[in-house]
Amino acid sequence: MRMDDVGYNHRHGSDFYIDRPGGAGDWLMLIVKSPAIFRIDGKMINTPANTFVLFTPEFPQYYHSDSEEYYDDWMHFGPDEDEIKLMKELDIPFNVPTPLGNLADVSSIMKNICFEQYSANPNRKESVDLLYKLLLYKINDKISMKFGGSVVTENAYFEKLLWIRESIYRWPGRDYNIDDMSTELSLSRSRFAHLYAEAFGTSLKKDILTARIEKSKEMLSGTVMPIKQIASIVGYGDISYFTRLFRNKTGMTPNQYRENSSVSHRD
Repeated sequence: MRMDDVGYNHRHGSDFYIDRPGGAGDWLMLIVKSPAIFRIDGKMINTPANTFVLFTPEFPQYYHSDSEEYYDDWMHFGPDEDEIKLMKELDIPFNVPTPLGNLADVSSIMKNICFEQYSANPNRKESVDLLYKLLLYKINDKISMKFGGSVVTENAYFEKLLWIRESIYRWPGRDYNIDDMSTELSLSRSRFAHLYAEAFGTSLKKDILTARIEKSKEMLSGTVMPIKQIASIVGYGDISYFTRLFRNKTGMTPNQYRENSSVSHRD
């Protein structure tokens, strides 16, 4: 695959728009995380947050924000013959805005593609190629679930729940209180917990723990920051409690994890 450019979680104001009457000249994949309006074959289409679009090179592109803020992931690229064949085998729609509900895992893959593309890793091209294939399979999963009658993605609270989940993974060290969250959505505590689990297949408590452990793993392997400081950043003032949680989740203490990470093996 030829990668031309890729971006993750780019944000724009309400006046954002794209107008390419002759297309982009290359393939464009969009993961649009906010409400938007597309013009497809002369028809204006309002789309909700978490909409997927894959534009072919010459297809006219016109879309703009439909809220106070527009944000998306995007990728300009040129697939090879095998990748085009795979897209067709997986029934990936071309030039059709497709709302797919929860796209957090798809966006996470785009984030990794962006990281690899702009890294100095010697195998970055191969990594990007593999991640792109994984991305296609995940999109196929979403399409299959969407048109297989999934009710969760149509939940009236889904966009707000998704924002809460995205916030947890972006800022895991914050104090996330289920009572405050349920009050904000005008839900009872039990109803909020049920809807969250229904939407994401896991509980709020487990998501917070996972987000904090993943962030701590990232800092343990990518920095020489003291473990006590890392524990504090991800929301744990008690290092003993943090160590116990980390070991239960990973099978290693933070020190052991760091010893096995790339940082400790660098010259």
